[in-house]
Formats: sequence, structure tokens, C-alpha cells
Amino acid sequence: MNFKLLLLCLFLSLGAGIAQETETINTQYRAEREKINDLVHTKLKVSFDFEKSQMPGEAWITLTPHFYHVSDLELDAKAMLIHKVTSNGKDLTYDYDGNKLRISLGNTYAKGDEYTVYIKYTARPEEVTQQGSIAIKDAKGLYFVDPLDTDPKKPTQIWTQGETEANSCWFPTIDSPNQKTSQEIYMTVPDQYVTLSNGILKEQKKNSDGSRTDYWKFDKKHAPYLFFMGVGEYSVVQDKWKDIAVDYYVEKQYEPYAKGIFGLTPEMMDFFSDYTGVVYPWSKYAQIIGRDYVSGAMENTTAVIHQEMAYQTTGELVDKNSWESTIAHELFHHWFGDLVTAESWSNLTVNESFANYSEYLWFEYKYGKDYADAHRHVQIAGYLSPDNELKDLVRFHYNSREDMFDAVSYNKGGTILHMLRNYLGDEAFKAGIKQYLNDHKYGTGEAHQLRLAFEEVSGKDLNWFFNQWYFSNGHPKLDVTYVYSEEAKIVTVQIEQTQENLFQFPLAIEVFEGETAKRYEVWVDEKSKSFSFKYGNKPDLVNVDADRTLLAEIKDDKSLENLAHLYKVGKKYEDRREAIEGLVGMQENELAYATLQNALNDSFYGLRIMAIDKIELSNANAKKAIKSIEKLASEDEKTLVRAKAISKLSKLEGAEYTELYKDGLSSNSNAIKVSSLQALYAVDKVAAMQYAASVNDELIKKSLKDALIPVYIMDQTESEIPFVADNLMEGMFFTEDRDKQNTYKEGFQWVAASSNEEATQNLVDSFVQFGIQYKQYGADRIAKQVLQQVLEVKSQSAYENKDALSKIVQDGITKLE
Repeated sequence: MNFKLLLLCLFLSLGAGIAQETETINTQYRAEREKINDLVHTKLKVSFDFEKSQMPGEAWITLTPHFYHVSDLELDAKAMLIHKVTSNGKDLTYDYDGNKLRISLGNTYAKGDEYTVYIKYTARPEEVTQQGSIAIKDAKGLYFVDPLDTDPKKPTQIWTQGETEANSCWFPTIDSPNQKTSQEIYMTVPDQYVTLSNGILKEQKKNSDGSRTDYWKFDKKHAPYLFFMGVGEYSVVQDKWKDIAVDYYVEKQYEPYAKGIFGLTPEMMDFFSDYTGVVYPWSKYAQIIGRDYVSGAMENTTAVIHQEMAYQTTGELVDKNSWESTIAHELFHHWFGDLVTAESWSNLTVNESFANYSEYLWFEYKYGKDYADAHRHVQIAGYLSPDNELKDLVRFHYNSREDMFDAVSYNKGGTILHMLRNYLGDEAFKAGIKQYLNDHKYGTGEAHQLRLAFEEVSGKDLNWFFNQWYFSNGHPKLDVTYVYSEEAKIVTVQIEQTQENLFQFPLAIEVFEGETAKRYEVWVDEKSKSFSFKYGNKPDLVNVDADRTLLAEIKDDKSLENLAHLYKVGKKYEDRREAIEGLVGMQENELAYATLQNALNDSFYGLRIMAIDKIELSNANAKKAIKSIEKLASEDEKTLVRAKAISKLSKLEGAEYTELYKDGLSSNSNAIKVSSLQALYAVDKVAAMQYAASVNDELIKKSLKDALIPVYIMDQTESEIPFVADNLMEGMFFTEDRDKQNTYKEGFQWVAASSNEEATQNLVDSFVQFGIQYKQYGADRIAKQVLQQVLEVKSQSAYENKDALSKIVQDGITKLE
């Protein structure tokens, strides 16, 4: 499972709008679920009732006692109608409370015996009451999207979402991650639809009623939460890795872009097979994009589903495939999560932390260490919150299993693996991964087994590492000071741990005299510890945590000169980033400004973008910087750098760069078009609006919304107000860009005061969907409050159609009640 922390942005945007309760630590111990019966095989036959959003089904579940004799069976089966339960053709007595199906087997079975139970049932996902989490917004297992084909904006689709324990909403099972089963599914659907499930499509049979039955078979064993079904009118774009089919299921209009989005998958499969030492272990690999999907993506074995944000066109992909980290993340789960599964949700780290870290590994391999370290920086920032400091990585006390899907299990866990890799070395780290996977393949794992695998390979005791990083909480907070003794030619580095828990860790310290560094490996294991190093000439820089691997908040007293030298000699992304950030507030100083000018030509494009953004062009020495930015705007190999440079130049008064902006509109980069159009609007409104009017292709228009919507809003282009209204939600709430938020909020006020019924309907629909999707966080209340304000504006207007406008808004409010 991969999630984007969109709600974090949402809460920041709404301020006090949605109240979150402070999480308290639950005293109940969350153990691995007891194994009484073990799943062996699951056979399903299902069809779909589009009218009722229900699924008639038949299940043949084969089990065996785990150890003790059994004469009863308890299955998870949520909100179903149970029609019949038999075994060997004989009816069985059962009790069903809407959540658990308890069956009297009519026989006693011993360990090693296999028995099969048949259940005829109807799945009713709309009757499910269990809730999801920030990562997984809903938990009803089976989803019908526009089942009656009444929404012209959406295709009819069906998809499932099983994690954590929601697949038992559509088939009876033992819905626990410590169960493993093979499977086969017969799916009967209208003939125009494509289907996808785990494993291999063995057979397709057309039926006399115009339907078709697809038979999917998965021979190897995986956890019940990884079962998947997908149905819809998809184009299937075929790819390949070695002899394994790699398929991309996309809506027809995105067929030309499917390989641009997913096309690195075969190379990822090659890289991860090599890195883990375990060849991709499954029979195929397919990826599908689902409308209204309730999370970021999900690693269903051989059948991954992604949300709509995965869709991108060429103009977006030229700049950056924004979904590439997610694609890598879900693929790596096929080793960590699918092949070896966390035995309990308390041990989720052995799934999600590895998938999180795979993003770093892939980026390091494909784009270099700076790129990977920049990604890691964002991951750490996502973890650093007081709410996360009290949570253990392996958490046996939580309020809800859904709470485990957070920035501790993901971001912090991935960063911890990076530290472990640095401590052990690359080869030992990879060998430990291979050992763990081979020891537990097609089974389950936990953090202790992970430790044992790394210890066996490396010969090192790792209890100290796992005790503080896996079975405790927090991270080091270090105050670092430097004391120089010119007489003794010694620099003393004083390190104070200011957090509550004491950590121990290796630390690299580099002492620079000029550009030459002496490296020292030290061990920190006390609340206050000092280290002294001799020098010949007073050091230009002492760089603590020179490897930049420690998960810590470090405060030190580097001077302006130290920071400038750090940028000059720093070989790592975090070195140069720290220098740039530290010098931003000192730009009146000639050395500081010159260093930022040098950063405009940094070898890593992300730091070039940062330098462009931070450097002040009002500075007396800005002439050289402006020349550099002009060159970046027209010549840089990275379109994102050119786009940022164009935006920066647009802050200068005058029409000097008008032709640059016009040229930018012909770029194949969306980012350059966005910057150029906004810049052009300020100096040549007519030319800007002529370009905006020329964009007619709906797909391209949607991909360029961040360029078009701001000028539509500024220009109050009435013909485009429905388009603006349809896209306001993302720009208002699901971004941390304050300028973008403010622009889109102006657009909201424009739409709210408009007489345009189509725009009003689009606005209402988006808020209703938002309110329903995030209801458990109080978003329905916020949506109602907003729509009530819109209703007041409409009802008090002088428009002839104010009654129709008011009815549209009132109908939306009613849907939220």
C-alpha cells in the first residue's frame, strides 16, 4: 500500500476546520491472530448486480487444522446474506452475526486433514460499517463505480480493496495477514468489460445471456487481503519482462500514454530481482488504474491497482513521472508484503518500510544519489512531527490496525533501513534481505526474524539497533557545538542529546582544512559526549554526520563561512542543501550571495531549482545571477529548472522576456507552459488568452489545468467557468503551494457568485464527493458549511435563475446529511 499524505495538506488548508483527536496509546496488546484453522485453497464464482451494487457469490474454502483437532470453523464474512453452507454435499449448521460466520463442521478433523466448506452468499458492500484510515479512506472491500452508467464524467467500473481486513466484505475467509492460500476466481461480467485478477487468465467463456465468464487462477499462496478483482472498459497495453507478461490497464483515452507512465516497470523488475537476490517470484505483473480509488495504490499480488493521479500525459511525463515512486513501491511489495507478509499489523514495518525504502533504492540506481537523497529528505520531513515521536515502529498497542499506516511505518521505517544499510555495508545489507526472503518465502515474517537474518549474514549483534529503532520511539535531537583551541591546535565537538530517550549510534565527523578532510568514526552513547581532534590550521569546517544517514534533528552553530565552505566541498545533497538554506537569510553578505549564485549551477537540478527560488534579485550584486537565470530559462536540460527560471524572471518588472514566455508556450513541457502562460498574462494578456483559447483537447486541457485555470480566474473567462469549477477542489485543498491555494480560492468565490448552472453543479458535486470520501474526518461537516455559504450567496442574488441555482446547492447539502 502506498499513500500520499493528502489529508495533511487538507488539514493545513482548513486550519481549525476538521478536528482531529489526539491519539492515545491503547493498553490492549495486539498479538498475531491465533491460528486454529489454516487456509489451503479458495475457489470463488461471482457475478455482479449493478442495480443493487451487490455481488452474488459461491465459495469453496479448503482448510486444515493448524495443530489441534477442530470440529468448528469461524470465518470473517462482513455484511453478507448467507444462503447455504455445506460440506461434502451435506448442509451444515451455522450462526452468523453479520461479521463472523461460525460453522459446525459435523465432523472432527486432525492436523494434516483437509476439508472443504461450500458457502452460497451475497456480498453487500453498501451495508458494511467498518471504517478506513488516512491511508485507506474506506473499508467496504468491493466498490461499484457509476454502476448504472448515470454519470457522464465516469466510466462504470468495479474494483476491490482488501487491506487491512476488507476482502472479507466480498468473500468469506480468515481475513488475517498470517494466513496464506492459493486461489481461483470465476468472474461473470457483461461481455464489453475487461477483467483482472491475481494470477493467470486461464479461460474466457461467452454465455447465452450476453455475459462472459473469465477464469483466473493463482497457484502460489498469498494472504487473503491481497485478493483482487477489477472490471471495466479498459485498454490493455502489453509489455514484457523476460518471459513474464507485464500489462497496463488504462482507460481508452490514456492508451497512448500507458508506457510513458508504467514503461519502466520491466527495468524495475530486473533491478529489484538483482538487488534482493530473489528473482521476481510470480506468474505475471499487471497494473490497473481505478476511478475513485480509496488510497494511493495497492500491491495485490500480480494485480496492482493505482488511483487516478497515476494518469499523466506526455507534457507531464516530460517534466517528471510523478507516480514513479509509487510504481516502484508497489512492485517491491511483491517481495516484502506478498512473498513474505507481516505476520500481524503490529509488524507492518516488514512490509511498508521496505516498500518505502525501495523508492530510494530505485531512484539511486536510475537517477543517482542526489536524486535519491532529495526524495529521502522529503520522506524525513513527512515523519518529523510531534505526533509521530511517541509511536514505536513495531507497535503492539494501537487503537485501530488502520492507525499503523502512517509516517512511522512508512517514512521513518524506510529511513531506518537506510541507516542499517550504511552500518552493515551494501553487500551485507543485500545478503540479509536475501536471507530473510528465502527463509520465509510464501510465509510470514516479523522484525525479530529480520534482525536474525541480518545478524546471521553479518556476524554482528544488532539488538542495540532494533531495540531503539524498531521497539522504541523517537529519534536523536542533537545540539552540536565546536570549541577551538588555537594554542593546543584541537577542536572539540560537543554533542548533547536533548530528547527523552537515549540513543546510541555510529557517527562520521569530517574536519576540513581547505578542501582536504580528515574523517573520524566515533560512537555516541551518552546524553552528553565530546570528541577532540587535532589540526594543523584552524579548520574551515567541521561536518558532523558526514554520511548524512542518521535520522536526527541536528542543531549546530555553523558560521556563514562554515556554510559557504560546506557548499564548496560538500559532496552530498544534504550538505549543499543545508548550506543553501543556511545562507538564504544572509544574502546581504557578499560571500553568502556568491555561494547562492554558484548554486544556480549546481550539478543536481533540484538544488538549481531551490537556488532559483531562494535567491533575491533585488540584491545589489544580482546582475550575474539574473544572467545565470536567463541562461537556465532557455538552456537548462531539465524542464522543471527552465520553468522555475521563467517564473523567477517574471517577477522582474517590464516586458523584456515576452518572447521567452511566448516560446515557452510551444514547449512539450507542461511545467514550462504553466510558468510561461502565467508570466505572459502579466505582460501580454491578449496573447495569453489567445493561447488559452487554443487548447481544445479535453485531455490536454485537463493536464494543463494548472496553467489555464489561473488565467481563466484572473480573466474571469465566463465560458470556462464550468471547467474551473470542476477542478477547484485539488487546487484549494490538496496542495501546500500557498499561491496556488489563494488563486483557486479566488476561483471558488467567482464560481460561488456566478449564475452559471453547470459550474454550480460541478462545484457542488466536487464538495459532495469530498465530504463523503473524507466523512470520518469531519469533511462532510466542512462541505455542508461551505455549501450553505454558497446557498446564501445564490439565494440572495438577483439572477433570474436563482431558484434553480439554489436547488442545485440544496440538493448537494441534502446528500451530505
